[in-house]
Amino acid sequence: MAKKRWSDLSDGEKAAILVAASVQLSLAATAWVDLARRPAEQVRGAKGAWAVAIAVNFVGPLSYFAFGRIKGSSQPVLPA
Repeated sequence: MAKKRWSDLSDGEKAAILVAASVQLSLAATAWVDLARRPAEQVRGAKGAWAVAIAVNFVGPLSYFAFGRIKGSSQPVLPA
């Protein structure tokens, strides 16, 4: 299968790629901010390992939100 260039993609394919990239970057940024603000005792495992795992497309941030945080220890996103 030949590699497609950006200019070879349809408008719909370009839009889908941009939406997926935006979702991925938003998830990763949100997870990294949460990880940075959350005390180590409220994170399952090493914070450094989670920081690396979050970089894995979609799976990393979703895994962090599902398994990396200790339940019942939510924090406000903005300081009060």
